[in-house]
Amino acid sequence: MNLADYGLSIERGFLAGFEPAAVTLPAELQPAREMALRLPELIPTGRLRSFLGTLPKLDPAPFCASASDAELRIAMLHYSFLVQAYVWGEPDAPKVLPACLAVPIWQIGQAIGQPPLLPYSSYTLENWSRFDGKAPIDLSNIYTLQHFEGGMDEAWFILVHVAIEARAGEMLHEATKLVGAAKDEDTAEIERALGAMSAVWDDVNAIFDRMPERCDPYVYFHRVRPWIHGWKDNPALGEGLVYEGVAATAGKPQAFRGQTGSQSSIVPAVDALLGIGHAGDPLRSFLDELHAYRPPQHRRYIEDLRAQSVLRAVVHKLGNPVIRELYNDNIRKLARFRTRHLEYAATYINRQASTAAGNDPDVGTGGTPFMRYLKKHRDEAEAHLLT
Repeated sequence: MNLADYGLSIERGFLAGFEPAAVTLPAELQPAREMALRLPELIPTGRLRSFLGTLPKLDPAPFCASASDAELRIAMLHYSFLVQAYVWGEPDAPKVLPACLAVPIWQIGQAIGQPPLLPYSSYTLENWSRFDGKAPIDLSNIYTLQHFEGGMDEAWFILVHVAIEARAGEMLHEATKLVGAAKDEDTAEIERALGAMSAVWDDVNAIFDRMPERCDPYVYFHRVRPWIHGWKDNPALGEGLVYEGVAATAGKPQAFRGQTGSQSSIVPAVDALLGIGHAGDPLRSFLDELHAYRPPQHRRYIEDLRAQSVLRAVVHKLGNPVIRELYNDNIRKLARFRTRHLEYAATYINRQASTAAGNDPDVGTGGTPFMRYLKKHRDEAEAHLLT
């Protein structure tokens, strides 16, 4: 395996391989891009839908047929924010998404192989740039391109994820090395690569620990999270949302999951490498469903790791205490990441929802009882420690 075969790199991991801020769009898409970038100005008016409804109705088929992957993904970035803003920007959710938004996002989603609403890839993987293009992608050098309401809490929430994704690139690189090393039973390379992965986990967990520095739980719950909900298993939208003008839907409501960090490919990739599996439960089914929301190349990387990695079996077979401890160390640090996720879910969602009228404190943006199952999955990962 080679990262480049999946559009990945050691410096960026699953982040966009292009510079998002440098991508230009054709003239016919400029009104949508400009409207999207003005969302922080438009949202406070209370009549957001009247503004968004003035966007021109486009036939994006020619653009989708000729555009580069970078152009498609930046178009998806802006249209997906517009769609989420249209749905959640006023007190009552609409039943219909107007054709000026529905047709473009549907066709762009088809072109990139992802559902027609805001995915994690648009919210995070393509939603950043650097102040210094020659300096690393870390929290001291990055900013967000597209916002809903704007403000530090929203930006920090996104940028912490961007920084994690960038730092995890080295982990993905070592994972590809471990696939071959395990097959060859190359003990020196297995030991080296597992040690390198463990060091990356320390950095990733340290970045994740910084979330509370500039993202307040109350602000997150009331000003950041409402924009990223989807329309599947969401009482506010019933059976879903009608995509006006999209012939493929035959006028029937469509239901898709909301944006969530669980669409990140880091943890499932490491699970696949280490041979970690999870017993069937609603969260497992939910996470399996989210696999389709990832960019196709990221899905393929995870699937190939799962199919090719024999690392767990080889570590067990070798009986080398140093290698076994390094393997277990990676599992423990993965479990620590999951534990922190569980703690944030409690602080940023569960406790806030407990005091908010009409909110179920145990249900996440995807409509699952996340508190119960996040703990279960954390414990299942720890259960894979080799003795």
